[in-house]
Amino acid sequence: MTSNGALLSVEDLHVAYGSIRALHGISLEVHEGEIVTLIGANGAGKSTLLRAISGLVPIQSGKIRFGSADLRAVSAHRIVEMGVAHVPEGRGIFANLTVMENLKLATWSRKDRKALRQDYQRVFDVFPRLAERQNQSGGTLSGGEQQMLAVARALMTSGRLMLLDEPSMGLSPVLVRDIFQTLRAINAAGTTILLVEQNARQALKLAHRGYVLETGSITLSGNAAELMVNPSIKKAYLGG
Repeated sequence: MTSNGALLSVEDLHVAYGSIRALHGISLEVHEGEIVTLIGANGAGKSTLLRAISGLVPIQSGKIRFGSADLRAVSAHRIVEMGVAHVPEGRGIFANLTVMENLKLATWSRKDRKALRQDYQRVFDVFPRLAERQNQSGGTLSGGEQQMLAVARALMTSGRLMLLDEPSMGLSPVLVRDIFQTLRAINAAGTTILLVEQNARQALKLAHRGYVLETGSITLSGNAAELMVNPSIKKAYLGG
């Protein structure tokens, strides 16, 4: 697979946890401005792939490139500085810090301090509920509000690529719809998104392209609309 100008390019990636092989020769691309989704059952390796990209798990072999940079030997905090923001499964917010303190922490690596005020305003425009709760501690927010805060914190890094792991998990259908509408708006404003999502129907409606992971390997890929009507995907992931 050639990177042909991809923002993110993963080539023949292998990852293992001890003797357990988690990823077997994964290759994929994400281009500037896209939303690309990874769908698959629990344990297929989706979260491991995101963690490998963001430097949180070591890779055995293969290549990961972000723009022209090779990420293989780059530390996780440096990958954030380079423009890759990761919203982990389970949100990972600081429960004892306020909403504003959580957001401020995300700006530690930024050099463009003058743009911060504008970015806080942008985040509060996208998530008005967070604006109302700026001084409330993260642990007292509802599940939906905590997910908003996790996404808002990633936005405050001003990264070019956002890795999102299960943003709809544990949320009501109304909040799921809100989160996905927000992701569409964030993408339209210029952030490229790689999305891991159990809710395959919502993910494929949102995404431009998708990859299907099964037990650590990519078994299908293509345009999201085509994947949506693929009989094997409908049967396995869309309940029909």
